[in-house]
Amino acid sequence: VVGILNGYKGMIEGDFMAMDSASVSNIIQRGGTILKTARSKEFMTEEGRERAFWQLSNAGIDALIAIGGNGTFTGADKLGKEHSIPIIGLPGTIDNDLFGTDNTIGYDTALNTVIDAVDKIRDTASSHNRLFFIEVMGRDAGFIALNTGIACGAEDILIPEEQTSIDDLIGILDRGFRQNKNSGIIIVAEGDDSGGALQIAQRVNELYDHYETRVTILGHIQRGGSPTCVDRVLASRMGYEAVKALKNGYKGIMIGIVDDQVAYTPMSKAIKHHNIMNKDLLEIARVLSL
Repeated sequence: VVGILNGYKGMIEGDFMAMDSASVSNIIQRGGTILKTARSKEFMTEEGRERAFWQLSNAGIDALIAIGGNGTFTGADKLGKEHSIPIIGLPGTIDNDLFGTDNTIGYDTALNTVIDAVDKIRDTASSHNRLFFIEVMGRDAGFIALNTGIACGAEDILIPEEQTSIDDLIGILDRGFRQNKNSGIIIVAEGDDSGGALQIAQRVNELYDHYETRVTILGHIQRGGSPTCVDRVLASRMGYEAVKALKNGYKGIMIGIVDDQVAYTPMSKAIKHHNIMNKDLLEIARVLSL
């Protein structure tokens, strides 16, 4: 087994490392990736992929397991179609937006990281009678915002999948104010149609001044930290299934878990479609914000 360092950039440069039981021991509790990661504009060219394939062939690598999101899978799908190398994809993104799996590797850890941070911010919000707008990751999908917002009892949750009304938001805040709520939490996905947390907070401040507001952008802490039990088991299970799929002759697919069952999705389909937001959770969020 060979690990490719720094993603497709390392593949083009032949930056490989031999992997055995010793090299991967004592890493399951670590966040991030021991293989590192990097973007590569060169790999998105046909010439770059040709060079990458030459490096793989020269190293005797006859199959690939690609871990990542849409960008990773787009590159892997092109490489697999242009050259005779079987590739299996594993969904690794905290956004949880990949089609063909209920949860992606890293998503649950990100949820728990956000919940821990929001709970701490809730303490200071309550102590100082402040309204906090907290921005979480989710440029195109609001899974992190929706689930953490419900889990943390946020006063409102703003996500890309739902159109944001500043008037409705102010209505929610005013109802809370009239019920003697002296503080609040608004969770904002970074891809919300009204802008990020800073822009939304500024617009609310212009129209409603009953709360002293603060903005917190959680940023890259969501991508780090020791993985949760859920993520450790999910990654182990998916890795096992990826090797099994290669041994059984599969290629060009993504391994997913749907309703606790292993699911194979063509990589091209996983790229074109997106995970669908749970409508029940959307309704719960609406009810809880009233």
